[in-house]
Amino acid sequence: MTSRNNGRNGAASAARAAAYEQAESALAHGSRTFRTVPDANTEVVGERASNAGVLLFSAVVFIVVLCVVLAGVQILAGGIGVGAVVGALVAAVLVTMAVHVAQQWEKVVVLRLGAFNRVSGPGLFWTLPVIEQNTMRVDTRVRVTTFGAEETLTADLVPLDVNAVLFWHVWDAKAACTEVGDFTRAVELASQTALRDAIGRAGVAEVAIRREQLDRELKRVLEEKVAPWGITILSVEVRDILLPKELQDVMSLEAQAEQRKKARIILMEAEQDICEMMEDLGDTYARNDAALRLRAMHLLYESVRETGGTIVVPSSFSEGFSDVLGDTKDITNKTPQS
Repeated sequence: MTSRNNGRNGAASAARAAAYEQAESALAHGSRTFRTVPDANTEVVGERASNAGVLLFSAVVFIVVLCVVLAGVQILAGGIGVGAVVGALVAAVLVTMAVHVAQQWEKVVVLRLGAFNRVSGPGLFWTLPVIEQNTMRVDTRVRVTTFGAEETLTADLVPLDVNAVLFWHVWDAKAACTEVGDFTRAVELASQTALRDAIGRAGVAEVAIRREQLDRELKRVLEEKVAPWGITILSVEVRDILLPKELQDVMSLEAQAEQRKKARIILMEAEQDICEMMEDLGDTYARNDAALRLRAMHLLYESVRETGGTIVVPSSFSEGFSDVLGDTKDITNKTPQS
């Protein structure tokens, strides 16, 4: 047992030494310690809505206005010149700039001479050409952003690779447009920073085991950070935690030892209960000889009931039944005399 424990302690020490060496190497290369790698594509591939209808509507408006203006010039002036074509093009462009369509999930931020004026959409809306501009079309649907942190050090100086997914959406298009330059990129970077800080405050065992607690902590931190941007964090879910191979082996040995400990404790508790029960039974049999005899007879019966065999016992065993056998001997001895 001592050699086995020494072997386990040696393996644990070697694994910890390897982990600390990796941590020191990570500290020596500071650019790699807290490096985060966001996914280039933050949308889940699947069925996606198309904006082709908006472009088609603008193209149709442009063509219709151009044709109507040219037809009106033809009817009124009796001919179409270069000036008429230029005027028709200008009119078509102005009308196209004035009438717009927003999809059901879109909010359009409209500025008037550079100042915020309103949020339009969804559906058909109008703007004043040149004076008003559609600054940003904001998608208010739920978005999915994947993010992670590579070789981030825990509180006990163990480098971890953690990947997570963030569900969020924009509820205030005005704040998302006017309070932050690129809110999508800002959410990604804020998520990565919050993940790194949460890992740095906890030990490796706490990070690996308490995922739900880590999810709640990340959600709380991100909500406080992105709320001024008009963004709501729906949930944060840690997908994968990669531990160093040496540390995985050590934690596996620790888990096995813990399970063996629990099994031995349960076995000892069972033996203790059995011992207490046997003590009570012994006291009962000591006070009542008849109960002890009945128990002995029951054991004999149970031993031959299934097999139907015969048990040969020493003659001294019958002394326990002397009260019964004595009467039988008397009867047997009297029978021949009669």
